[in-house]
Order: sequence, then C-alpha cells, then structure tokens
Amino acid sequence: MGVFDMMEKYGHEQVIFNYDKRTGLKAIIAIHDTTLGPANGGCRMWDYKSEEEALEDALRLSYGMTYKSAAAGIMFGGGKTVIIGDPTRKTPEMFYALGRFVDTLHGRYYTGTDVGTTPQDFVEASKIARRFTGLPVEFGGCGNSGMITAYGVFQGMRACLREYYGEESFKGRKVSVQGVGKAGEPLIKYLQDAGAEIVAITDIDENKLYAVAKKYGVEAVDPEEIYEVECDIFSPNALGGVINDNTVEKLNCKIVAGAANNVLAESRHGARLKERNILYAPDFIINAGGIIAVADEFELGGFKLERALKKAEQIYERLLKVFAYAKEKDIPTQDAAEYLTEQLIESLAAIKRRWVNPE
Repeated sequence: MGVFDMMEKYGHEQVIFNYDKRTGLKAIIAIHDTTLGPANGGCRMWDYKSEEEALEDALRLSYGMTYKSAAAGIMFGGGKTVIIGDPTRKTPEMFYALGRFVDTLHGRYYTGTDVGTTPQDFVEASKIARRFTGLPVEFGGCGNSGMITAYGVFQGMRACLREYYGEESFKGRKVSVQGVGKAGEPLIKYLQDAGAEIVAITDIDENKLYAVAKKYGVEAVDPEEIYEVECDIFSPNALGGVINDNTVEKLNCKIVAGAANNVLAESRHGARLKERNILYAPDFIINAGGIIAVADEFELGGFKLERALKKAEQIYERLLKVFAYAKEKDIPTQDAAEYLTEQLIESLAAIKRRWVNPE
C-alpha cells in the first residue's frame, strides 16, 4: 500500500518526512486532523524493522490522538512523530534538528515525550523552537506525564470494575501488568495502595522488569506468558497491537484496561473480546491522562498538577458512558467509543466554524 493510500485509509491531512544528514535524524511527522485545533501528539523513538512499519505506527498513533483529544474535551487535533533509530544511541543534536523541522510547521503541530524519548530530549529541542510540551517542571512543563496517565488508567479501571462486577473496589482483585515504564510502574503503586493484588508483571527490558518486581514484591514473567495469567484485569502499558490473532484467545482475564495506544491490532479483535465476554476499555479514552497533562500547560497560569489530576478523574465517567452506549446498541466498546467521539468532533467543529473577531 502506497503512502497516499495509507493516508486515505486513516484520513490524514499531512505526512512529513524529515532527514538531517549531519545528525542522522530520520523522522516522520503525521498530522491526522486539525478540525479542533493544532495537532498534538508525542514523539516516539524506536528501532523499527522498516520505514513502512514506522510510517504505519505514525499514522495509527496520530489517528488515535485525534480521538483521544476530542474525547477528553481538549481543543487539539491528532499528530505524532516517530524517529527511526535505537533510542540508546540518540544525541542532543538529533533533537536540535527535530526542533527545526517542527518549527517549519509554524504552530500547526506540537510534540513531546513518548516511548524512547524523555523530557530532557525536548529541553534540547526547545532551544531551537517553542513547539514542545511535557517539559520538566523546572522548565515550565508538566514533567513526567506518565504519572497522570497512570492515574487516569486507575480511574478508568474503577469504571471497568463497576461495569463488570457491579462495584468498583480493588480489594481482592487480581491484576497483571504488561510494561512497567513511565505509566506502568506508577500504576502498580496506585493499584497496590487500593488493595489490588498484582499477580504478574512483564517488560521487554529485563533490567527494568526485575528491578520493579523487587521494588513492589511482585512476580516477573516472560513477555509471552503474561497473556495467560489468570486475573481480573489485564493491563497493557507498552506498545500497541498486543491484542491480536495470536493473543486474543490466550487471555485469561475479565477486563482489558491499560495505558498503551492502539491495543487492538485490528477492530475485529474488539469484537472477539466482546464474544469472549471480556470488557475492553478503549485505549484512547482510558489513557488520555498524558494529553490532559500536556494540554494543561496551555491553561492560564501554566501547568497545575491538582487541576490536571482532577481532569483525569473524568475518565471514569467517560468510560461509563461508553459502556452504557455499547450495551444499548449491543456493539463492541471500541466501536461505541469511536462513534460517540466522532459525534462530539462534529458538534464541536460546527461551533468552531463560527468566526469570532479575536479582538
């Protein structure tokens, strides 16, 4: 499938390929939709197997960001950057180059941290341009947005428990966690503090995995074993596409809820979860804490942690509305979330078409 065919498939406005010979930077910026405002979405650095795989990731992630922002009531469109390369070999100079490329879009797109990048990377990039979010607190940003993402996921899990079991207490509930990075690790603490039992965790980074397992006193398992662990909630918090033809039949859980993006490899896997009576929390609803945090930087007075956490709590009610609509129409929760969000985008777009004198 060609680039324009892929753009048509997901409905993208613009895709920009960026290459800096001196630093070796190879980056793709995908802008999905700017109906509600400038595109916003993190910058992921990953050692992709091919350029086609990197492009597919950029397109799917930016598509998801449009829905995530709209569903969270944030006036941003969807965008994403992917850098092709090993994140352990990145340099500040790469992010200087990225800063220049992002600046050529003149505020049409903002970006910040994602898998493989850190707030410090964008401190470097911001020396060149001021189109970056999620900076450290001392630089006026929200810092590590993973904690707020985890808090939002935790609130979303409460909604899942209420929907599935009729009550939202974590006491006695078993949770398995896939990915113990920026969001996965703080999520473990939220869950343990609430009385949940973390029955297993996994991560592709073995050093991180065993360090976190020791810190929280939980069992570490190999990445392929996590799907078959018996639990109430399976929580994916790493890369996307983890619910696929190979894994959907292995799941031994009642609920799937986590911070990862694009959890379903294809929409039909959401239908299969429904057939298996597994409740799925649509990722762009439950993991919106990160975009909520970076968007709060644009509020009057700059980022306020208490305000961002309060906004993340609203994920609880949003999920309950999705579940109610899915039950009413007897459709998968992912389809319900997408429909409700598309209706919201249309209504907001109609309002924004009304011109107002900025003075």
